[in-house]
Amino acid sequence: MIFRYILLIITCLLSILDAKTLVLTEKDVKSKALDILKAHASGKSISPVTLAERSLKNFIDILDPSKSYFIESDIQKWLYPDEVLLHELINAFNSENFTIFEEIYSKMLLSIERRNEIEKKIDLKYLPKDVSNEEFQDPVFTTSERELLERLQKIKAIQLKTFEKIADESRDTFIKRLDKRRITREKELISTSKEEKKSLMMSYILKAFCRSLDAHTNYFTPFEAEQFMVQVQQKLSGIGAILRDNLDGFTIMQVVDKSPAQNANLKIGDKIVAVNKENVIGLEITEAVELIRGPSGSKVNLTIIREEKNKESYKFDLELSRGEIVLEESRIEKKIEPFGDGIIGYVRLYSFYQDQQNSSADDIRKILEDYKKNYKLKAVLLDLRSNTGGLLPQAVEVCSLFANKGIMVSIKDNTGNVQHLRNTQSKAVFDGPVVILTNKASASASEIVAGTLKDYGRAIIIGDETTFGKGSFQTFTLENLKNSQANSSGEYKVTRGRYYTVSGKSPQLVWVKSDIIVPGIFSEMEMGEKYSPYPLDTDEIKENFEDDLSDIPALHRKRLSILYKHNLQKKLTGFTQFLEKLENNSKQRLENLPKYKEFLTEIKNKNYESTIVEVINQSDLQLVEAFNITKDLSYLFESYEKELE
Repeated sequence: MIFRYILLIITCLLSILDAKTLVLTEKDVKSKALDILKAHASGKSISPVTLAERSLKNFIDILDPSKSYFIESDIQKWLYPDEVLLHELINAFNSENFTIFEEIYSKMLLSIERRNEIEKKIDLKYLPKDVSNEEFQDPVFTTSERELLERLQKIKAIQLKTFEKIADESRDTFIKRLDKRRITREKELISTSKEEKKSLMMSYILKAFCRSLDAHTNYFTPFEAEQFMVQVQQKLSGIGAILRDNLDGFTIMQVVDKSPAQNANLKIGDKIVAVNKENVIGLEITEAVELIRGPSGSKVNLTIIREEKNKESYKFDLELSRGEIVLEESRIEKKIEPFGDGIIGYVRLYSFYQDQQNSSADDIRKILEDYKKNYKLKAVLLDLRSNTGGLLPQAVEVCSLFANKGIMVSIKDNTGNVQHLRNTQSKAVFDGPVVILTNKASASASEIVAGTLKDYGRAIIIGDETTFGKGSFQTFTLENLKNSQANSSGEYKVTRGRYYTVSGKSPQLVWVKSDIIVPGIFSEMEMGEKYSPYPLDTDEIKENFEDDLSDIPALHRKRLSILYKHNLQKKLTGFTQFLEKLENNSKQRLENLPKYKEFLTEIKNKNYESTIVEVINQSDLQLVEAFNITKDLSYLFESYEKELE
């Protein structure tokens, strides 16, 4: 699962979207900041002084997130600002003056010089032993150069400890890659032109401001904005190869199915050393990608070094036509589990996506219809683990596959206006037993689907005790642009309000709770909305099982009512009546698994690196038990229906 996320992140770099050069002025910063503040769900309730204090802290964190450059005395007056400084910052902002941030930025440049001198003193042969990752979970700034040296030594010790677990290259290459990554980032801060440096600093100011509102409000540079759209759509254009910088070229780690790279017979292990005859050795991966990408259908020439089984290598040129690639394995997964005279249909949805050809709801619909056509579909197991959300309308559409007409979710924006999002046209594609598997990383749209189908009694929820607890919705300025081309001054995503399931409850901070708890790898981790900075409070509105269409203009209400009021989804109890039996069965099964009990002990003790945790996580006993519960529910419900006949 972890590799899938790494794959997605790296593959996103192969998008054809032409990332414009960032051009961001003081006027742009003020204008965008005011627009974001006006649109934000709680922007009106946050004082300017609070925003100023948070922005200073966030700006420092963006420059030095690992607290491995600044010493506390470098930045003390900005880290612990007094009222005079904060009001000075507010007045400066109103005048489009950002010299205070420029001072901090200049301190960072000096800190980079000091860091490079300290790096020369680190001897990799004498690194500290038994350094814990927990030491760096919430670090504070060091108070001296000696402390900073000790921190850098500990960071390197942890990095090399990690390397030993995943070693697939030489230790020397690994260290050089780490150093190159650090030096590249430092060069970005130091060596860019005056204009580029100014725009970069302005982007950090906007990012710092956005983070002062909540964790989900963000500013994106043009490149970041376009990559964000790739993640939303789970689709890109490029060659379809997963690359890794091996210092002497870019090694292909994976080839996407049905991609131009696969059609051209590129292989895992092939090394790209030139693009269109231009040497790429020594370039950053983003720079190499800039050369590789381009419009769909256009040509790109790659110079490849391939090593044969006899360890001999040879070089050749290969011309590819770039094309559109759908990241299917990052979108959806399906399989069937035979059960009795039918099947349990399994669907895992990784995100809620939509493009001009495909959407998560349409893809699930096709899967369900295929299951119904070819098998006796007895129940559906919908796996939403680690699905962090996506497009809100897709959550409504996915709910509508399993529920009849009615309100699927409600949203309340920053003005207090409530809008109901409905299933107005369809009858459920599948009206039998549904089990939804979630974990602590299931968020946003996943929580809408799980919460609403639970509210209606159309599904039972199993997995970790709670979900992530993100009950807010965001709008993104790039979403409305047909060609997905970002503005040269960047784009932003802003939290506009909260969403509510049909019961009127928002999962914001309070989660969607499982009906049956089957702990997985994340169950004991401190993760969720409540751990994010400055989260919105939770909220409730009235329940909406009986839809009075009050939010529809009167002119359209009567017309819609005629078509809408038939076949409305009722609040059901058909599945929940079996919860006690299902839970007891599950407990008995899990109690008879000694390794699983050992797994639970290890994760409670935070020993995530233990062998038993790795074994249980790889075998995915959480999913195995989810199938068992789904089978039990299918059997009990089928028996119940027969009794009623």
